[in-house]
Amino acid sequence: MKQISFSQVEFERKKRLPLTKREVFLAELEQLIPWSSLLAVVLPHYPKGTRGRPPIGLERMLRVYCVQVCYNLSDEGVEDAITDSQALRAFVSIDLSREAAPDATTVLQFRHLLEKHGLTKKLFEAINGKLSAAGLMMREGTIADATIIAAPPSVKNEAKARDPEMHQTRKGNQWYFGMKAHIGVDAESGLVHNVIGTAANEADITQTGHLLHGQEKDVFLDAGYTGAEKRDELKDLDVNWGIAMKRGKLKAVPKDSLVGQLLRQLESLKASIRSKVEHPFHVVKNLFHYRKVRYKGLAKNTAHLHKLFALANLVIAKRWLLALDARGAS
Repeated sequence: MKQISFSQVEFERKKRLPLTKREVFLAELEQLIPWSSLLAVVLPHYPKGTRGRPPIGLERMLRVYCVQVCYNLSDEGVEDAITDSQALRAFVSIDLSREAAPDATTVLQFRHLLEKHGLTKKLFEAINGKLSAAGLMMREGTIADATIIAAPPSVKNEAKARDPEMHQTRKGNQWYFGMKAHIGVDAESGLVHNVIGTAANEADITQTGHLLHGQEKDVFLDAGYTGAEKRDELKDLDVNWGIAMKRGKLKAVPKDSLVGQLLRQLESLKASIRSKVEHPFHVVKNLFHYRKVRYKGLAKNTAHLHKLFALANLVIAKRWLLALDARGAS
């Protein structure tokens, strides 16, 4: 065990009790993340240090990357945050009296390494493997939905143009510019099992087949997916389609009639099931503060989405996973 420094001892004596929200969140994250599985995914592609400057330890860089994703920080921002926060330094295992926080260039190179080899998707699958092993992925039903992630519309850059891979789309009476995050969610647990990034003008229904894992018996979709069961790639699937009725059609049915009452009860039931798909979006947008794309291009931002929803799954499953750990410890 590494000996702690005098600054860490001083901090432990003076920090307020109870613990801050950041310290509690990081302590839970420490327990929830399957570090050994993630290390096994990245290790074959990580520099061995046989030439040039020895690389920073892989586990430390993974921890820095998790901090960057959870707090929606830039490469420079995560370097500053770790330098400023004792809680983040403790999570990353850095003692400033002995070493400096990884600089922005090192963080950038690690992120590019993950993107180049498609490792964020593999990290997402590794975390989902832990959740499946814990019995939390039931795989009997899927809920699919999408959300718009805004992109900077400014053209005040060297190319004098917006990101060519992003696009504008209209939702209601409002126009948006950016990309879409499409997700497939387990109907029982609300955990995300598939993530796809597209331009914002891509219709939700076109990605339905990519969001299904093939083992589900029931599929729940909102009215934007109307007609999905008739598409060539989906019409042969043996599943029960729970697609919401369009609002105009439902309003046309008299409320006083028995048919109208039954239809409204059925739509209410389907909506209550579909509501689980909103929880991952809530975690990503409100807890991780990811409401605007950080990078240029769909590939980089889709890679980022995989890690965001992987950590969102751990947050959603936190209560069950901690209970299982406590039961195993006892």
